[in-house]
Amino acid sequence: MKTLTLSILLGLAVAVYCMPVSQITGQDESFAKNYLKKFFNLTEEEGPAVRRGISPLNKKLAEMQRFFGLKITGSLDADTLAMMKKPRCGVPDEQVARFSTFEDNLKWEKTSLTYRIENYTPDMSVAEVDDSIYKALQVWAKVTPLRFTRLYSGIADIMISFGRWEHGDYYPFDGPNEVLAHAFPPGPGIGGDAHFDEDETFTFRSSTGYVLFMVAAHEFGHSLGLSHSDDPGALMYPVYSYSNPDTFVLPRDDVNGIQFLYGPNPDSVEPGPTAPITPDACDSTMVLDAVATLRGEMLFFKDRLVWRKHPQFSTPQQTLIANYWPDAPVKIDAAYENQQSDRVLLFKGHKVWAFSGYDLVSGYPKPISSFGLPKTVKKVDAALYDEQSGKTLFFVGSEYYSYNEATKKMDEGFPKQVDETFLGMTSKVTAALQHGGYTYLYSGPQMFEYAMWSGRLYRVLRNSYFLPCTKY
Repeated sequence: MKTLTLSILLGLAVAVYCMPVSQITGQDESFAKNYLKKFFNLTEEEGPAVRRGISPLNKKLAEMQRFFGLKITGSLDADTLAMMKKPRCGVPDEQVARFSTFEDNLKWEKTSLTYRIENYTPDMSVAEVDDSIYKALQVWAKVTPLRFTRLYSGIADIMISFGRWEHGDYYPFDGPNEVLAHAFPPGPGIGGDAHFDEDETFTFRSSTGYVLFMVAAHEFGHSLGLSHSDDPGALMYPVYSYSNPDTFVLPRDDVNGIQFLYGPNPDSVEPGPTAPITPDACDSTMVLDAVATLRGEMLFFKDRLVWRKHPQFSTPQQTLIANYWPDAPVKIDAAYENQQSDRVLLFKGHKVWAFSGYDLVSGYPKPISSFGLPKTVKKVDAALYDEQSGKTLFFVGSEYYSYNEATKKMDEGFPKQVDETFLGMTSKVTAALQHGGYTYLYSGPQMFEYAMWSGRLYRVLRNSYFLPCTKY
């Protein structure tokens, strides 16, 4: 039996969306202080910094805000408290960086590693668990010299087990839906081992429950020497993200991290999908895929991620599209919200997906021709719903169509040239949004502000007008 020689506990938790907080209470302040003690090493010692007005609490709040990409105020606000209340990993987040490693770049001093599955979860078949664990390890083997051999008895470098509450390592689990798993950095004894909370529901492919492949791939990153990343698109971000195991590609941030420790794969490998890079709101050249609203929020889509901006929060939150809509496509072409039917519609290629809240509406995806668009239209570039008229505008190249949501028919006399209605819009519309009584047409990194039906152009703005850069 391995002995406990490392004291860093690494957990993986599910991300949830927290509703806005109207005011900070004394209970919130107490919660925040305990959070910072646990994850950011907050101490309450009196000293010169306190006397100068820079308390340890303010300093740690600023560190936490920097790590999660929040506005750095050094004070407890609604954005910060909402982030704190998300179920999360148990490892401290003191390092502020994209990929990060453990102290002294802790890693295995060999490239041939062994693993053993000690027991199984009843949630899945033995074959499904075996396949999930194998493929999770191969995520890291594909980009490094690391090679993994399975043992069926004895002590392996990476011992894998399922357990509840106190399960033999002095770091008990906490029941359903909080910490999903934990792992230990490379080293002797318990080093490298990965434990999964049997109180969770693990799945092979379904988004109902937690995909074991995704949880295991994250934990094995810890087993190999990676700590957490502050990149919300990274596998090593502290919160759980759903992804289809059949199409998962290790993000660039994780590739950079593991290759920093072990170097690239020396073997020739067949060309595959490019490691995805997380879009940056501070990139002034970024072209958004689509913009929409959802029950008062603003949504900004780019590649496989979406920013959600709530009117009561100053900082947009970036996350994977799949975290909210597991059945949705990525790199979408257009999106809009029909407020009357309370649906969000996402377009990609010749298909459209409709979601009621976060659930795929029965019968979708459908062909875009179901709106009455001609068969010659292969994709929609942007879409805009006008609440006052009940019409949806579909932008296709230099033209646009008008769809009556009440009659479910296209209006006569369309398509029209975009610049006939929206004067000065001579370039392609790449995204569209209606907000505060104005129409905003995006074209590349710019945004054009119009009166809805008069076509009067008021201002030309940057994308950052609604989606601000939050690096301070």
